[in-house]
Amino acid sequence: MILVIVVAALALLAGLAANRWLRPRLVTADDDEGMAVKDLVGPLLTMTVLLLSFVLVTANGSYGKAEVAARGEARALDQLVETAEYAPAAQRARIQAGAVCYARAVRVQEWEAMADGNGSPAPSVWSTGFRETFESLAGEPVFGMLVAADNKRSDEREERLTQATSSIPPTIFWFLLATLVITVTALGICLPRRNNRGQIVTLVVITALLTTALVIIRDVDRPFGGIIDITATAITETERQAQRDFTANHPASDLPCDDDGNRRTA
Repeated sequence: MILVIVVAALALLAGLAANRWLRPRLVTADDDEGMAVKDLVGPLLTMTVLLLSFVLVTANGSYGKAEVAARGEARALDQLVETAEYAPAAQRARIQAGAVCYARAVRVQEWEAMADGNGSPAPSVWSTGFRETFESLAGEPVFGMLVAADNKRSDEREERLTQATSSIPPTIFWFLLATLVITVTALGICLPRRNNRGQIVTLVVITALLTTALVIIRDVDRPFGGIIDITATAITETERQAQRDFTANHPASDLPCDDDGNRRTA
């Protein structure tokens, strides 16, 4: 980082020195104007657009990974519920009930926490219960399938939580905001003082477009808490199917959790 700053500073000093001492020797005619401010704004606007585009692509990639992970987790949990059909009745009941409670904990508690880039310990209570149940099935044919499905669920959850955090460092976001301010201000300086209605309208449109791009970047970078957020549709559907299977297999049994996915104390 220091090398980049030093090289940029040397380049600026070299340019100013060349303008001060070398340019008068190369230009024979009077040249008091040189490049106007408006000639320098073009490259600045281009750089701003390129930066916004690059960061938007990065944020959109993180958003896509978060959505894929959320769907993958729901599919893995559904596979866990279906595989439990091959387990003995006691273990099947615990796994399917735990899947319902896990889905509720994710949907109600962890989804809300992810809006701030955090996770929740509530789902881990039930994932620990899965592993405790698997121990009693060691040596059974269904053991390997259950462990594989649970490992897939765990991996997808970890990826979902990873993508819930901001992929764009605050420093870069504030740099983009500062670049936008400088660009819009420089464009405003270059406007003519009279007969400038068309230029003002254009400046307003450019400002609106750049601002919208930055707002979209900020929103997409928070895939579980912005306006364009990822909903818990997949895990909700898995919860419904798991509860249906549990009720069908054990109609006289109650779930060990409340509607928020918390373990019942009584």
